[in-house]
Amino acid sequence: MISPAQLSGIPIFDCLDDALRRRYAERAADWQLSDGEWLLREGEQAHFFVVLEGELVLSKEVLARRQDYHTYKRGDFFGELPILLGTPTMVAIRANGRARVARFDRQDLHELIRESAACSALILQVMNFRLQTVRDRLLELPSARVLVVGSRYDTDCRDIRNFLSMNRIPYEWIDREQEPDRIPSCMPRELQGPVVVIDKTNCLGEAPTVRRVAEELGFQTSPKNENYDVVVVGAGPAGLAASVYGSSEGLRVLLVERAAPGGQAGTSSRIENYLGFPSGISGEELTDRAIKQAQHFGAEIVLTREVENIEPLSDGRYCVELDGGDRVSTRAVILATGVDWRRLEAEGVERLSGRGVLYGAARTEASTVIGKDIFIVGGGNSAGQAAMYFSAYANSVTLLVRGEGLHLTMSQYLIGQLATRSNVQVETHTLVEAVGGEDHLETISTRAADGEVVTREAHALFVMIGANANTRWLPKDLQRDERGYICTGRDVSDLPNWSGSRVPFLLETNLPGIFCAGDVRHDSIKRVSSGVGEGSMAIAFVHQYLALEESQRRASIEAQEALPSR
Repeated sequence: MISPAQLSGIPIFDCLDDALRRRYAERAADWQLSDGEWLLREGEQAHFFVVLEGELVLSKEVLARRQDYHTYKRGDFFGELPILLGTPTMVAIRANGRARVARFDRQDLHELIRESAACSALILQVMNFRLQTVRDRLLELPSARVLVVGSRYDTDCRDIRNFLSMNRIPYEWIDREQEPDRIPSCMPRELQGPVVVIDKTNCLGEAPTVRRVAEELGFQTSPKNENYDVVVVGAGPAGLAASVYGSSEGLRVLLVERAAPGGQAGTSSRIENYLGFPSGISGEELTDRAIKQAQHFGAEIVLTREVENIEPLSDGRYCVELDGGDRVSTRAVILATGVDWRRLEAEGVERLSGRGVLYGAARTEASTVIGKDIFIVGGGNSAGQAAMYFSAYANSVTLLVRGEGLHLTMSQYLIGQLATRSNVQVETHTLVEAVGGEDHLETISTRAADGEVVTREAHALFVMIGANANTRWLPKDLQRDERGYICTGRDVSDLPNWSGSRVPFLLETNLPGIFCAGDVRHDSIKRVSSGVGEGSMAIAFVHQYLALEESQRRASIEAQEALPSR
């Protein structure tokens, strides 16, 4: 509880008379922090804070590194800028030693400005100073940490750029073929694959792997422990949700992702029908927030690693084996591997895959389609979002749809948005017959409903025609449907290969303790929101499973102890 006397000597409250000072003392939340404890994190809802005791440090993540910028001491206030601008907080603040802070709601700040001309003047003065400081900081920002030199048609180069983009690592890319004059003179010209330079001095040599780049940037690529409560395989919306809810509820969580977090949703330029984001949110931003949230609760996230095998152990746990030989033990597993884009069957596609023919539509491709004529195969939301995004860069965007229209496969809001873009066309009842080009895509041949085949110039073809489940690596006795999607719950309870003595949980596979969530699950709804929902639900079932296993273990011990001694 804060008393009016504790607000005396603080400039913002010395502007007030005793009655007002007493009113604000009664309204204040008394926050006492220990050394290193976070008061505020980037992206959180803003409040108005006044430091009563101790020190707090303002920091911000810049170029994937957290930097300290300012120290607040007794009498300082902060939080007024995001409140008055109507934005989330843009910085993080932690205690430097023990500290005490008075926290006020935004309406208290508004009232403070109205009630006291002196307080209003002080707040505006501090705001102006901080805005000028922000401007000065922007002028001092360093260049991108990573320089990538490589061809737009090089798959390894594209994978590295996608990884950097998905993890919000600022980078500069020089297209070896289009901009040879921009290649630094110190870089060997004979190197053919992508070349990556980090922090201007660390050259990773020819054709470094994504994992090598990740390690050099400080990302975790190997488990730190041997035993976990739950291992989550896949960092799409379902896997990220499971990691957030699992770690926030006290489980030791390991999240393993083979590429970059986000899955197919992470490549979406704009998700506009996700609850709580009326103006939409990009897949990258949603993924970045979820990663930070999972790490905040203590989840361990390992990138650029694949799970190659899952084996049961004699004690009821599972052994999860990663590529490279790392093995960990876990009490439960959540499979959230998502799906892979279905391959397009047309002449020349395989030969030009990655060389103008691309699966999915990463935002990093925007710079490669500026002023170009591009085609997107597919009629779902992912195709519509890609068309909207690329229409701001490309000369023309043509959606090639096999069916009679978009109304059966695409959300109405997207159909309406596409209709407003003059450079977006939709061709229905159209199939891709062939693609052509020497070392990269140059033409595309399509067949219309009347059988006529038309060949046109094309600079890029993005394929988004559905997905396949890549589950061949999983245990052979794990039940899957004819397309490889994993069966759960009631789909396995009546099967002879259900190995449990009870009814399986809703998202549990036929192997007790192995759960499945998201797009890879049989009959799942292919939406970001449903993936998040299933990921969080899976954790609830994991808790029930672990509690049941523990009770059975205790019952077995008690039964053993009750046996007469010989």
